[in-house]
Amino acid sequence: MKLYLVSLAVGVLVGIIYGGLGVRSPAPPAVALIGLLGMLIGEQAVPPVKRLLAGEPVNLVWFHRECVPKITGVPAPAAKAAADEEKTEAPKA
Repeated sequence: MKLYLVSLAVGVLVGIIYGGLGVRSPAPPAVALIGLLGMLIGEQAVPPVKRLLAGEPVNLVWFHRECVPKITGVPAPAAKAAADEEKTEAPKA
């Protein structure tokens, strides 16, 4: 239930921002897609901050492996290689 309330609250906040900017809801497709991209990018700002607060290093390799696939929808190179390897394995009898 908490997830639904948070979702509703965020929706109301976005509605207030849209109203303040004078964007009609539902937004035109280009505006909506840019907004969704912004949400994906904003969502991926949290893991590096958590990692820094835990005293763990944040570098480009880690960011590319952990965050970029979630933003772009393209699997990370290691995950892609593992998936390809699974496909090429012969079925065990």
